[in-house]
Amino acid sequence: MQRKNYILSRKKALHRSGFAMIMAIIAIVIISTIMAFSLSLTTQTAKRTIDIYLHEQAVLYSKSAAELVLLDIAQEGCVNDRNYTFDYYTAEVQTRYVYTEANTNANKTLNCSEFIHTPYIQTLEQNGSVLMDITITTNEGIEPIRYFRRSIQKL
Repeated sequence: MQRKNYILSRKKALHRSGFAMIMAIIAIVIISTIMAFSLSLTTQTAKRTIDIYLHEQAVLYSKSAAELVLLDIAQEGCVNDRNYTFDYYTAEVQTRYVYTEANTNANKTLNCSEFIHTPYIQTLEQNGSVLMDITITTNEGIEPIRYFRRSIQKL
């Protein structure tokens, strides 16, 4: 009889160790899945942070480009399209001027290339504006950043 008990208890021990092995494999699969998800989330967060930083820099450089064009207009009287380079960013500024018919003829002597004639200007205070299309580009990030800004400034 003792031999039967030994055989029965030996089978139970084998069954328990097999169940523990299956539980260990399931635990490893669950942990590896969580680790893979965590690694994926970390790389996406880093990429998103870099892109947000580059975009915010492009917004600030577009404001700087607009101010530089206004400074050039104040110094030279009338400027056509301009290109500026800021660190890793390039700014392309296209300008168009808004005047009444009477002022357009006087300002053509300044070699301004593009004028917009509008009938909606009623007073001298409304006369004389510049419409700027500003494009900021960079290739420094993971994906290239391109930012557009349209601004109208009073001269």
